[in-house]
This record gives sequence, C-alpha cells and structure tokens, in this order.
Amino acid sequence: MNKKVLQTLEYYKIIDMLLEEADTPLAKESIRHLLPSSRREEIISWQTETSHALMRLLKQGRLPFHGLTDIRPSLVPLEKGGVLGMGELLDIARCLEIAKDAIAYDAKFEDLKDALSGRFGALMDLPDLRLEINRCILSPEEMADDASSELKRIRRAMKTTNDKVREQLTATMNLSGSMLRDNIVTMRNGRYCLPVKQEYKSTFPGMIHDQSSTGSTFFIEPMAIVQLNNELAELGMKEQEEIEKILASLSALAAPYAEDLQRNVLLLAELDFIFAKAKLSKKMQGSEPLFDQDYIHIKKGRHPLIPKDKVVPIDVTLGKTYDLLIITGPNTGGKTVSLKTVGLFTLMGQAGLHIPAYDHSHLRVYEEVYADIGDEQSIEQSLSTFSSHMVNTVYILKRANKKTLALFDELGAGTDPTEGAALAIAILDNLHNRNVTAMATTHYSELKIYALSTDGVENASCEFDVESLQPTYRLLVGVPGKSNAFAISGKLGLPKEIIDEAGKLVDSDSRSFEDVVTGLEDARTAAEKEREKAKKIREEAEHFRDKMKAKNERIDAAKDKILRRANEEAHEIIQKAKDTADESIRKYNKWMKGSGMTKEMEKERANLRKALNETESELTIEGTKKAPKKAPDKLQIGDIVMVHSMGIKGTVSTLPNSKGKCFVQMGILRSEVSVSDLELLEQETKAAKKEASITHARNMKMAKAMTISPEINLIGKTVDEALFLLDKYLDDAYLAKLHQVTIIHGVGTGALRNAVQNHCKKSKYVKSYRMGEYGEGGYGVTVVEFK
Repeated sequence: MNKKVLQTLEYYKIIDMLLEEADTPLAKESIRHLLPSSRREEIISWQTETSHALMRLLKQGRLPFHGLTDIRPSLVPLEKGGVLGMGELLDIARCLEIAKDAIAYDAKFEDLKDALSGRFGALMDLPDLRLEINRCILSPEEMADDASSELKRIRRAMKTTNDKVREQLTATMNLSGSMLRDNIVTMRNGRYCLPVKQEYKSTFPGMIHDQSSTGSTFFIEPMAIVQLNNELAELGMKEQEEIEKILASLSALAAPYAEDLQRNVLLLAELDFIFAKAKLSKKMQGSEPLFDQDYIHIKKGRHPLIPKDKVVPIDVTLGKTYDLLIITGPNTGGKTVSLKTVGLFTLMGQAGLHIPAYDHSHLRVYEEVYADIGDEQSIEQSLSTFSSHMVNTVYILKRANKKTLALFDELGAGTDPTEGAALAIAILDNLHNRNVTAMATTHYSELKIYALSTDGVENASCEFDVESLQPTYRLLVGVPGKSNAFAISGKLGLPKEIIDEAGKLVDSDSRSFEDVVTGLEDARTAAEKEREKAKKIREEAEHFRDKMKAKNERIDAAKDKILRRANEEAHEIIQKAKDTADESIRKYNKWMKGSGMTKEMEKERANLRKALNETESELTIEGTKKAPKKAPDKLQIGDIVMVHSMGIKGTVSTLPNSKGKCFVQMGILRSEVSVSDLELLEQETKAAKKEASITHARNMKMAKAMTISPEINLIGKTVDEALFLLDKYLDDAYLAKLHQVTIIHGVGTGALRNAVQNHCKKSKYVKSYRMGEYGEGGYGVTVVEFK
C-alpha cells in the first residue's frame, strides 16, 4: 500500500490510537510496522484473531502485559555460558510471571479452541526458575540476604563491624568535639571519616583522605577505626564475590531454557499486539468486517477520528450494483468525511483492525488505494491547487485497475467550471470503463446528470437542512445533491431582488435540473416522514394487539377457573345432600324398626337419591348435559369411572378380565366390579391425565431450570457432534422455559454456523434466531428465541 494514501486518509492516527492500547515495547514495535495486507487469507486470519481476542476480553477482562521487556539480547550470552546481571534475571522472571498469568487466563475458557489457543498453549511457566530468581533478587541493585547462607553470614559480619565503627566514632567525637568542624560522619574513598579543623590536622590521630575546597577542613579517618574499616572493605569484596557466585548459579539454572524463554517473549508480544487491536475495537465499539464478497457495504459506519458525540453514521454500498459513486452537495456537508470513511475503513480492515460500524458490514480486498483529497497547492513546486490535483490524478490513472480503490475530492475543481466538469466526466468515465472502483465528490451538475444517465454509476448526496443552515452529514445514496446557494443566501439576508436576478442568469436546463433534484429531495423527505409515522403506528398496533391478546387469555383462564369451581361446589353440595339423606334414613330405620313403615321409607329414600342423581347428571364442567349412561367399550388403567351400584367415583386399577370384571379403587376401598356397572367419566379422566402430565412436565421443567445453562459452546465439535448436542440442549432449554439462549459456534469456515442456523430454522421450538450483536459475541454466536 502506497505511503501517500496512508498519510492522506490518516491511517497513522489510527496506529497512534492502537499504540496507546499496547503494554510492551515489542508489541508497540509491531504496531508501528503494521500495514494493510492485500492477501485475503491473511486479512481474514488477522480479523479472526482480533475477534477472538475481543470475545475473551469481554468475557474475562484485560490480560496485563506490563513489565514485559525484550529479553532476547540477554539470552545470547546465556547460551554461551555467560553470567547475567540482577536486572536481566529479574526481566526473565517477569517474563515468566506474565506467561504464568496468561496460562491462568486461558484456563478460564476451559475447552475453548480458537485462533489464540495455539499461542496460549505454547507458553511455558518454568516455576522453579521463576521462584528461585524472585527469592534471590529483590531489585536490579539488591540481592536478598537469604540468597545463600554464605552471603547471609558475610552481611551479618558487616553489620557487626559497622556497629563497632559507629560506636568508636561516637566515642571519638565525644572526646575530640572541639577539633571537629561538625559532629558528623562522612565517607571518603569508601572509608568513614570525621571533618577536622585545619589547625588540628597534625594533632588529630588518623589518616587524611581529603580536604575541603577552602582548605579549612580536613577529612581524617581516626586511627581507632582504621582496622575496622579494613575489615569492612574486606567483607565488601567477599560480599561481591558471593553475589557473583549466586548470579552465576542462577544463570546456569536459566541457560537450558533459553529457547523456551525466547519463544515466551515472542508469543507474549504477539498476544499483546492482538489484544491491543481487540481493546481498540472495544473502545471504538467496532465490529469485524466481512471479506466474503467483492463489494463494500458499510452499515452505520462512524469515522473513528471524529468524537462519538459529533459523528454521524453513514450507510455506503459500492461495487455491488455500481462501481462509481458521485457525491454532491454543499461545502461542510460531510462529503469528504464520507470519502475518507470508506478509504480508512478499507485500510483498517485490511490491517486486521475492526471498524466502527454495525455487524455484518462488508469490505472488499484491494491491492491499492489511491486518494486525491485536500488542498494540494505546492508553493515550492510552483503548482496551483488545480495543477497539484491533476498531478495526483495522472498518477492514479496510470496505476489504477480493477483491484484498486480510487477516491477523488472535488474532482476537476480549481479551474473553469465548464472545462473542469468536462474533464471530471472524462476521467471518471475512463476509470468506469476500466472497472475501477471509485468515489468522487463534486459541485458540478454535469456529473449528477452523468451519474443518472450511466449504468453502473450512482448519485449520492449529503443532506443539508436549509431552515437551520446546518448540514446533517447523512449520506443519501441514490439522490443527487443541490448547492442550495440561493436558499442559503436568502436565509442569510441577501435581498430577494438580487436572488431573483441571479436566478434569471441560470440557464433553463440547469434550473430545470435543480427543480427535479428539489422535487426528489422533497419526495424523499416526505416518504421518510411517512415511513417513520407508519413504523410508529405499526409498533403501537402491535403493542395493543399483544396487550389485548394477553387480556383475552387472562379472561378465558379466569372464566374456565370460575366454571370449574362452580361445578365442583355444586357436586360437593349434592354429595353432602346425599350423605345427609342416607344418614337420616338410617336413623329413621333405627327409630321406626317394627313400626311397619320401613318399606315406605326405603322407597322414599330411593326416590330422593334418584332425584339427586338426576340433578347431578345435569351438571358438567362446561355446563352442558352429560352423555347417557352406558357401559364403556374400552377401559384403560387410570380411567375415572362412576360405580352406579355404589354411587361412588373410582379409578380403574386393572383391565377387565374374561368375565368382564375389573378392580376399581374408590378411596381406601378397592373392589372388583362388573364393567356394565361402570360409566366412564371422560372429562374427569382427561383432566386427571392432563394434571398428571402437567405435574410431570412441571417437575421436569423445575429440574431442567435448575441445571440448564443459557448458552452452549459447540466450538471444536464436528457438525454431527454439534447437532446432536444442540438438539438435546434445545429440548432441555425449552422445557426449562428459557426465553432466549446463546449458541457459541465460533467464526471459523462458517460450516458449523450454517449447520446450527439450518437446524434452528427447522426446530419446532424456535421462534426466531439471529447473529449476536456487539457485546454478545458478534459473528461467532447465534441468539435463539423460543416460541
């Protein structure tokens, strides 16, 4: 990719943003050398890595790489038996610490296999080496006392000797205080000294090591501590020798792992680089662009260098039904931003970066991108703006082909309008005939007419609100723009007579064309308002429909409940009446025994029971008449029946035998009765079985709901394995009454995703499914909603 277009489209500013997200010098170096690729396979691989890093980032947070340095220069002497310093060994330990954290970070994803798994899997922790270095070395300048027993002994001796030196110095200062310039202890040539006045230098016992610049003070080592200072110096040399031994031991311990350490630092730098791209994507609210088609289709793209609260998203399609897009409209209307957005997105996408646009935006792979944007006036080369633009245009025309994207800002401007428009049309027509994908901005009406009359060429405009005199920055594809010069001038106070006179000077063809454009703009605005109005009405209608549907369902449920309860209460009343009548008759039989009225009372009781049975037979759950009593043709275990001879309901517990008899459970009583004495209560049987089924299903749902996860991970499975697991999971999730679940299938080749979505399309439980949105996993997941 040519360096000029990277500068023109501000690609390096994106690189600067990416540098802020990296933690390590090695990753920053890789970022500085990051250039767009023109190989589709490499681009898709880069994009997949960024997407997988973003998925990990959103699920488990950041993976810190702070403190990782390039330890490779230290490994060269290590392999040759050299000894490393404390700082170098600490850098190795820090590299191993970061590797350990990265391994633990990857372990949180369990059996996940993605584009980063190989790098994580190749990292080595080497805990013995890491822990030993950290035990022995406290900082780049300090070795721990416990690094070895000998070092600990030496330092203990040094402390004891130091204490003796201080005691002796304190005693000397107390005895010779008048000879001293100050009661302080100083160091000269590594030895303890006292500041002695010049007049006492001969009488003060000791060795002179230095004097002040004025000569009034001499720094003398008292004779009483000379031997102690000698001991300290000797202990200091022994301490240094022991430290060298410890460093040699640690270096020898690290030497066999030189290759592992080098691989670690390179892998961690690569991961930092990839995660930096993911962090930038998160910061920009970006998404992975698709490169599976040979056209550009950007959905709600936002220029990444414009503040989020000011940028206006645009929708652009290029290279599908047309290869040349001509954008017209007033200055400051967003034409150049639209041009730069398409160009910059192309560069970012081919560099493996996500773009700030909606999911499933498409980009095309170009071998080169050329851009002639901005004021190219050159004083040094004595070139005018027009000449500078033409130099760029000639350069582009010589190199452009069907695999390049060409962007022109104000093509043909800076010269006579008639000649400039003709030249712009000729240039664009030449590119169009050579199948070059191109975008151009212009003020010339002639280019609008060219776009309307040429196949494969489309108009676009940046919307402008004449009432507020402000651009909306919305890109409207298919609608040519207008200059709005007269309208803007009138709003700013230019007298009407001047505007009318100017209007007369415009030729009729231009005026007619502007009127057509105005009509198109008005029709588009009106249609958009009507569409918004219709959308609002439809949403309200759907809301009221759902509300009424829910209300009717509640009414129907309440009605059924009331009817069932009424029938139950009626049956209970009749049963109580029967029981009361039977009890009364038994009492009267007892009281009237021997009176001769028993037969009449039994007859009366039979008449009363008959009347009660007839009343009960008229009651049903729906309030309709029961079917006439008849022996059931076929009985099943669990059927609810009425035993006429006993007037009691029961449940069939065995099938009829050869004699036409079966056992019926009536409360605690189990009796063998004839089928002819039974009446099948179909409604109650159905209700009982339904209740049993509901209870069973409820138990199952409760069990499922306690264990079922709202997502299933199918990454790494074959299509057959995944579909088997998915089918069972959808059954379980539906039984558990989950409203929505997420199926994680990854990006990969798309085979698993297609198989999953085809299965969802055929499933009787699935109401709808869609790809994941930003924050849900994007193209690597499918979100399913149940009926």
